[in-house]
Amino acid sequence: MNAYVLTDSWTMTRRELAHWARQPVQVLVGLVFPVMLLLMFGYLVGGGRGVEGAYVDFLVPGMLALTMAFGLEATMLAVTQDLNKGVIDRFRSMPMASSAVLIGRSAADMLQSALGLVVMIGVGLATGWRWNGGFEALLGAVGVLLLLRFAMLWIGIQLAMAAGRPELVQAVQILVWPVGFLSNAFATPEAMPGWLGVVVEWNPISATATAVRELSGIPDVTDGSWAAEHALLLAVVWPLVLLTVFFPSAVGRFRRLSR
Repeated sequence: MNAYVLTDSWTMTRRELAHWARQPVQVLVGLVFPVMLLLMFGYLVGGGRGVEGAYVDFLVPGMLALTMAFGLEATMLAVTQDLNKGVIDRFRSMPMASSAVLIGRSAADMLQSALGLVVMIGVGLATGWRWNGGFEALLGAVGVLLLLRFAMLWIGIQLAMAAGRPELVQAVQILVWPVGFLSNAFATPEAMPGWLGVVVEWNPISATATAVRELSGIPDVTDGSWAAEHALLLAVVWPLVLLTVFFPSAVGRFRRLSR
């Protein structure tokens, strides 16, 4: 990557970050919504079916993973809006590295996701959640969470360019929410029917949530199944598999735009 690509990518990143100042409500809603889910399930709806010990210790890692998955919708909405306004076509016609558009988009989204993690961790600590693992384990947990978000980011870019219109983001939301809730973010697979528990165990979000729980020092979070016993491995493998599928597809579709 040469200096021109880095410079252009930073310019595109600053463009995305400038939107935060012009649309603070949208950024605030993105940060507050997962906090509301955490408080709702922790104190109003929750109960933690099949969960032993303090439910907040089980819930917070699940919500951290779920927040990374829900970021897909924000990415898709931003890209479809740029496509429909002709912004991406204008950028492609300018004397700049074409890859800078996608790099800037992904860099800004990852920065926002990191900010969201900080907010969620702070709220989790305020509600009684405690990190019992070491500093290295904390870095590992943040790493697998951001890796999941990075994979979801490129799924969002690919789906946005395939959909082409912001109106179709709602259709994706209808799919994202069931996938997110069909995880072990709120309850253990043991409390579910056998076939549903298997589906939940192999959900990429479940793998990340279980890995973060293990790294945080929560004892006995696994049920003896292969997926549960190797959650940390799956928390790395699943995002890499998703990236292998969606990253080249998204880049290829971007290169074909306006040809």
